[in-house]
Amino acid sequence: MLRYFKVWLSIGWLLVIMMCYVSLTSTPPEFHIEFKYIDKVGHFFAYFILMAWFSQLYKLPRARLFYVLFFITMGIILEILQGLGGVRLFEYNDMLANSLGVAAAWTITKKRFNNFLLSFETQLRR
Repeated sequence: MLRYFKVWLSIGWLLVIMMCYVSLTSTPPEFHIEFKYIDKVGHFFAYFILMAWFSQLYKLPRARLFYVLFFITMGIILEILQGLGGVRLFEYNDMLANSLGVAAAWTITKKRFNNFLLSFETQLRR
C-alpha cells in the first residue's frame, strides 16, 4: 500500500484537469519539432502517462479496467468538444492515439513498471 496515496491521487486528478484544460483551450501547446505526426505522439504519451499514473494507484483488474474505459471515453468526449468549439479540430486519429496510449500503459503496467510510486516512496524513507 502506498503511504502517500492521497497525495499521488491528488496529483493524478490534477493531471486529468490539466489534460481537460489543454484539450479545450483555444491556444494548445505547440511542438516545434519537424515531424508530421508530432501531435499524435503527444496525444499518445499524454494518455499513456495518465493511465500509467492511475495504474500505480489501483492494482485490482476491475479498477484498472474502469480507468481504461474512463480515459478512452474522456479522450473521445474531449475530441468531440474540440470539434464543437469551433476553434480546435475534431480528429479521429487523435482519438486513436489517445486510446493507444491508454492501452499501451495498461499493458505495460500489468506486469512491469507497476510499482514505480512504491519504489519512489521506499527511496524517500531511506
